[in-house]
Amino acid sequence: MMRVLAVCSFKVKQKENVSPFVREQVSALRSLGVECGFFHVRGKGVVGYLRQLKFLRKRIKEFNPDVIHAHFGLCGLLANLQREVPVITTYHGSDINDKKAFPFSKMAIRLSAWNIFVSRKTMRIAKPRKKCTLVPCGIDFSDLQLTEKQEARQRMNLAESKRYVLFAGAFDNAVKNAPLAKKTVSFLQDENVELLELKGYTREEVTLLMCAADAFLMTSFSEGSPQVVKEALACGCPIVSVDVGDVKERIEGVVGCHVAQTRNPEDLAYLLKKAMAFEGKTNGREKLLSDGLDNRQVAESLVGIYKTVLK
Repeated sequence: MMRVLAVCSFKVKQKENVSPFVREQVSALRSLGVECGFFHVRGKGVVGYLRQLKFLRKRIKEFNPDVIHAHFGLCGLLANLQREVPVITTYHGSDINDKKAFPFSKMAIRLSAWNIFVSRKTMRIAKPRKKCTLVPCGIDFSDLQLTEKQEARQRMNLAESKRYVLFAGAFDNAVKNAPLAKKTVSFLQDENVELLELKGYTREEVTLLMCAADAFLMTSFSEGSPQVVKEALACGCPIVSVDVGDVKERIEGVVGCHVAQTRNPEDLAYLLKKAMAFEGKTNGREKLLSDGLDNRQVAESLVGIYKTVLK
């Protein structure tokens, strides 16, 4: 049985200490018979991360993995400071797009046995010379994502008569560019539209909000392969986004979804109005499946990479 040690950051003050997409990916690997363990990086900043090396070495001795799968560039750099076990590193976007983080990701790219990028844009920026693959993170599909709008609104105590636009994150997350979203919605005052902040909800509640909303809006300055867009697609929610990360590829061919050619709030408001006029659920769920973005499909791709590295 193959043994894989996932190295990822541990978020002390958040409800979910491990990023959901990492946890769900590990769960999918386990369903394929891969024995998985975790090493949680609890340090802060570059120095804090690198001080975790002795603890990582101890965990390696305990778990005896065949490969290490590190998530984000700084975790990849830490994992590569030991050279007994080959390291595969996945770069999720912020580690490539952020100028301060990028140099450490470049070091991880050179040292890793294999590199995984979640979007073509981040791969183009990173310019890896060899041993790399494009594998966007997948999502878990559930029956809850099929909840009809009226039922979802009742369960989330949302008004039947209002129009709701779900913002792609917290208003205080600077990267998500909430001012542009608020300006966009201000052009739709006559439409009785409310912009909902995506903050402080459970995973189940986020799914219900995506089923309840008239549209989903992303205005970020930068992204890798945003999970929230895939989750909105799985719920059949119409999406309007600026051209960021791999959003254009994800929503291509999905009726009711639009990528803006500009960051002009009036242009975004026009597209948002079109999206809100869409009736029913989009074909986003079918698009995700055809793109191979069910977590089990992604896990099968990862197992292939692990086997390649071990050869």
